[in-house]
Parts: sequence; structure tokens; C-alpha cells
Amino acid sequence: MNKTIAIILGALIGFGVLFASLYNSLVSRDVAVTSAWAQVENVLQRRLDLIPNLVSTVKGYAKHEKDIFEKLAEARAQYAGAKSVDEKIKATNALEGAIGRLLVIVENYPNLKANETFARLMDELSGSENRIAIERMRYNDTVRDLNTALRKFPYNLVAGFSGKFKEKQFFEAVPEASSVPKVDFESK
Repeated sequence: MNKTIAIILGALIGFGVLFASLYNSLVSRDVAVTSAWAQVENVLQRRLDLIPNLVSTVKGYAKHEKDIFEKLAEARAQYAGAKSVDEKIKATNALEGAIGRLLVIVENYPNLKANETFARLMDELSGSENRIAIERMRYNDTVRDLNTALRKFPYNLVAGFSGKFKEKQFFEAVPEASSVPKVDFESK
């Protein structure tokens, strides 16, 4: 009888240690996703901070291109008001589309492309875009790690039992990213 109780007690302790270890592993992965997203937000904010300067420089040359400036302002406001990661991803994708349209418009203004302030801002924006790409990749790597663990046995049991862990959404490119923008290099 004492031997049976010792075996049951040993099994329960072993199960408890295994559960705690798996749970802590999921916590670490979940925190890594949150941390990676915070870094994505950091570089997105840098880009958002550059946009007003870029817009004011372009406005002087392209006064009749009011629609694109409104879209940029709207996209920035949408990002500022986003409450969840999913909403921020959606707002960021809208912002990227507006920036793409702005860059196509810029091609119609050769004097603007020669402007020193504009060139500096474009270099900074390009650097920001590179940082964003790297941080998006890191974020997606941590999301992949968490989502994979949540589907594997025995992590899926721990996640289901605790109810605290859910799969995260990847930061994917917008569908329009696969189409090549039309750029006209002829001056008008």
C-alpha cells in the first residue's frame, strides 16, 4: 500500500514538474512574441514620425495631389487609434499602400527628387523600411515558434488546460504587394 501511494505521489509530482516546465516554456514564447511586436512598433513609429516631414516637403511641389496626403494622414490616425496587434497590422498595411502611392507621385516631379531635404528624408524612410522588414521577420519567427509549440503535444494540452495561450497572427504583406507599381520616368 505504501509503495502504491509512493508511486502515485511520484507520478503526480513528475506530472506537476512537467506541466510547470511546459507552461513556463509557453510563457517564454508568448513574451518573446510580445517583445518582438514591441520592436516592430518601435520601427513603425520611426517611420510614422518621418511621414509628416516627407509630406510637407512633397506638398510644396505637388499641391494638387491632395488625395494622397489625406490618405497618409488617415492611415497614421488609424494606426494611432489601433488597440490590438491585428488592428495595428491592418493600419500599417494601409500606411504602406499610401506611402507606395506617394512614391509613384514623386516620380512625376524631377525637381522634388533633386531637393536635398527630400533626398535626406527618403534615405531615412528607406532605412526605416529596412528596419521594419527585419523586425517583421523577427516577429514572424517568434510567432511561428509560439504557434508551432501550441500545436504540438504536450504543449497543446498545457495551453488548452491553462486557457492562457492563443495562436498569434503573422505580420503578412498586403495582397497589393505582389503587384508591380507603375513608375513613369518621363518628366512632365
